[in-house]
Amino acid sequence: MHAHAVVLTGPEALAVRQVALTPPGEDDVVVDIAWSGISTGTERLLYTGRMPAFPGMGYPLVPGYESAGWVVEAGRGATVSPGQFVFVPGASCYGDIRGLFGGTASRVVTRAARVVPVAETLGCEATLLALAATAQHAVALPGAGVPELIVGHGTLGRLLARLVIAAGGAPTVWETNPGRRQGAAGYAAIDPAQDARRDYRCIVDASGDAGVLDTLVARLAPGGTVVLAGFYEKLTFAFPPAFMREARLLVAAQFTPADTAQVVELLARGALSLAGLITHRARADGAEAAYGTAFSDPSCLKMILDWRDA
Repeated sequence: MHAHAVVLTGPEALAVRQVALTPPGEDDVVVDIAWSGISTGTERLLYTGRMPAFPGMGYPLVPGYESAGWVVEAGRGATVSPGQFVFVPGASCYGDIRGLFGGTASRVVTRAARVVPVAETLGCEATLLALAATAQHAVALPGAGVPELIVGHGTLGRLLARLVIAAGGAPTVWETNPGRRQGAAGYAAIDPAQDARRDYRCIVDASGDAGVLDTLVARLAPGGTVVLAGFYEKLTFAFPPAFMREARLLVAAQFTPADTAQVVELLARGALSLAGLITHRARADGAEAAYGTAFSDPSCLKMILDWRDA
């Protein structure tokens, strides 16, 4: 069995090529991927070669953990059936080619327990479940409290704001790029310079900016918390201001199946929407240009690759 996949052979060396797939076992499913998303966090680090030491890291690799498509084959032990539309958070089925995270391909073989059945009506928006679950994981961190300030109004920041509102909160969002302040619904997206508040009890950073910590600590209430929801190469901060405020720093790691289930439930009852977050689309055979746009165009919130004609 073969598929076409985005393969990174080294920093900034990317191509769509045919790859052999590992034969499926009785607990596996084969999924024909319709759409996959490009992550501007972890995938940017993979693309530029700046990804820190990470389990499974190495080239060549197939990236991607934001895919959706239809099950076309299911083993005897699978919990899903052919014909079901599912979210796929990645795969490792390419032999000597690493799957990190392995979802950016026209077809994947993966454990049935990993895929998540979702409503077909979501279409390409189903690829956003990974980011939505990441946001849910950050919002629900034990002891963090309800986020009052969100830093960054990209896709993750917007999902964080929507989840906070769904939980009954009223967040403020900081965004330094004027063009990205548009699209706020039910909350304010403002220039940080316009915000005089210095008593936030919980701040979530979705910018991924390694130099933002000192600014955020200065805006905390005593005993306040900064949740780091981006992906950073290295973080430093001035200790005395953090000491004076007795600041707490929490790291939001990878989302869990429970986070994904919570997002699916919120979507099902209309408490969360994924609309308006996909701004760019490209055919899979144009992946090289699509990655360039996703990483360099500030108007691109989310780039989707369409594999249906692959």
